[in-house]
Amino acid sequence: MENLEKIASDNYVAFTFFIGTMAMMAASVFFFFELSNTSKKWRTSVLVSGLITFIAAVHYYYMRGYNLATGDSPTFFRYVDWILTVPLMCVEFYLITKKAGSKIGLLWKLIFASLVMLITGYIGEVLDPTKSVLWGVISGAAYFYIAYLVWFGEVAKLSQTAGPNVAKATKILAWFVLVGWAIYPLGYILGTEGGLFGMKLVADKAAALHAMDIVYNIADAINKIGFGLVIYALSRNED
Repeated sequence: MENLEKIASDNYVAFTFFIGTMAMMAASVFFFFELSNTSKKWRTSVLVSGLITFIAAVHYYYMRGYNLATGDSPTFFRYVDWILTVPLMCVEFYLITKKAGSKIGLLWKLIFASLVMLITGYIGEVLDPTKSVLWGVISGAAYFYIAYLVWFGEVAKLSQTAGPNVAKATKILAWFVLVGWAIYPLGYILGTEGGLFGMKLVADKAAALHAMDIVYNIADAINKIGFGLVIYALSRNED
């Protein structure tokens, strides 16, 4: 009960972890239960949406526990979650453009770029923060490559030949990548020692990290659940 009272009164970081856990678990249940009502050609896409939110819900449960036990930001667990869920979000672009001729090579490009973005981000933030600018540039380049693919590259071009519903869904998902995902490199810049701005310019580092956790938690829930809802809506519009 002590932890619950603490969350309710003053621990807003743990509270957002709790809300994130429940929101993404609820989304998972919804996506999984709707599989039987989804046409076969979109069933894999909706299943992946459920897997994304389910994986995130499990990690958020552990991140909440870690935060309550230590008071620290669960950076390691957050990157583990991202390394599993972000490539799956990229897989969605391949799946929804597959009927327009999307090739397996596009799938591997998206997965590889997302892994480079996340692994180099983790190295720069945790393993080698003295070279965070270098690692951040590499991570940022991978992020902008993904953004290019979904806005102007193969994904965008394929979506235009896959029908108006797919084109509309792809555009919405592209906005998630451009705007929703932008919070992560911004957090890296602001929160990494020796970064472009770096935590050395922040007077209260603990408070800044707590604020970043809250922003990350809200952004994660919006991005992952939002991604899934766009795919779900597409599956209904295309029936």
